[in-house]
Amino acid sequence: MKWIISTLLLGIHALGVYLYQEKPLEQSIADGAEIYQDFCLQCHGSKGEGVAGAFPPLAQSDYLKNELEASIRGIKYGMKGPIKVNGVKYDGVMANQGLEAEEIADVMNYVLNNWGNKSSKQITPQEVVAIKKTK
Repeated sequence: MKWIISTLLLGIHALGVYLYQEKPLEQSIADGAEIYQDFCLQCHGSKGEGVAGAFPPLAQSDYLKNELEASIRGIKYGMKGPIKVNGVKYDGVMANQGLEAEEIADVMNYVLNNWGNKSSKQITPQEVVAIKKTK
């Protein structure tokens, strides 16, 4: 009986590990490319160049590098108000896109590793979930 219970618990643990394992960064970036095409490209451009005075660039963005949590929060909840990106002030509104935590992590990994951006840190869905809305 103990053997059966132990085997069952081990199986449940293995299933949990399998279901909650992190996807490789390369897969996250590939998935993020699709999400970027569907949700971000219209405003931020095909190469992350943005639109001067309206939509900030994501390519080689100091804001992404220095304000990573705020960037994730902006995708998760939307954002409005002034920000400064590469020395240029932007004061617009970005609507909440309705993305799930994994989608936000994937698109962040894509953006953080394209157009001259390079990040050694992989954003995870768990990190996205942990970020709370500010007032």
